[in-house]
Amino acid sequence: MLAKRLATILPTMTEEEAIETTKIHSVAGLVDAKNSFLATRPFRSPHHTISDVGLLGGSSHPTPGEVSLAHNGILFLDELPEFRRSTLEVLRQPLEDGQVTISRAAGKFTFPSRFSLVAAMNPCPCGYLGDPARDCRCSPNQIEKYRQRISGPLLDRIDLHVDVPAVNYKELRAESGGESSAVIRERVEEARQVQLARFVLHPGVLCNSDMGSRLVSEFCPLDRQSERTLEQAMDSLNFSARAYDRILKVSRTLADLEGSRDIREVHVMEAIQYRTLDRNLWV
Repeated sequence: MLAKRLATILPTMTEEEAIETTKIHSVAGLVDAKNSFLATRPFRSPHHTISDVGLLGGSSHPTPGEVSLAHNGILFLDELPEFRRSTLEVLRQPLEDGQVTISRAAGKFTFPSRFSLVAAMNPCPCGYLGDPARDCRCSPNQIEKYRQRISGPLLDRIDLHVDVPAVNYKELRAESGGESSAVIRERVEEARQVQLARFVLHPGVLCNSDMGSRLVSEFCPLDRQSERTLEQAMDSLNFSARAYDRILKVSRTLADLEGSRDIREVHVMEAIQYRTLDRNLWV
């Protein structure tokens, strides 16, 4: 449910994005008379039995796979450890490069694949590890094998790791809810406009996640206290160089959402907290 709601808070697609997305779906044969133009961001949720070709694209006459059909939108992988490890590993290139290249006898094809990857998994096979109300029935060996289905390099490419505890009955029935998607979307739109203005002199860079290492150094300066906090986290938690860049990008985005010109220590600390799986599962 949370994954589906994410599409409602993303910025409205520009005309260029909508045309590009429509072209991809047209090549895949998914556009008809009723849906001749895609104005909303796609949400793709393939089953865990999907093949490498289905996810990446291919066949004898290469067509876009799920990573391209989710271009400018969300690719949701539910029960992440249930996907074949080889299938998950093909996500590395599109996540890193924003495009996927397929070589077949019919020729070489490159499809765009700039999407937001959202994945969900249980903490253990039975799903009750850490649950205060139910006991976990899994052995340490079962838990380890379950977690190792997700490789460290793939996990390293996921910016935010969020623990979602079970919701009790009273909270489900509570009349007072949180912010609506429309309110959150306004804040996201404002942050996106700030980022578009920031990268106006850098073609192809539309938001913070598109920054390379050079732009990260330019647009993510830290004050002395923030620098010290990040250094301590890198040393004590053994974060990788890729995680370092991603922490800075997330910090920059948190500052943008708050309307802050500078990255403060609180933004860095929050970004570090989103590396939960780095600290707890793959150490």
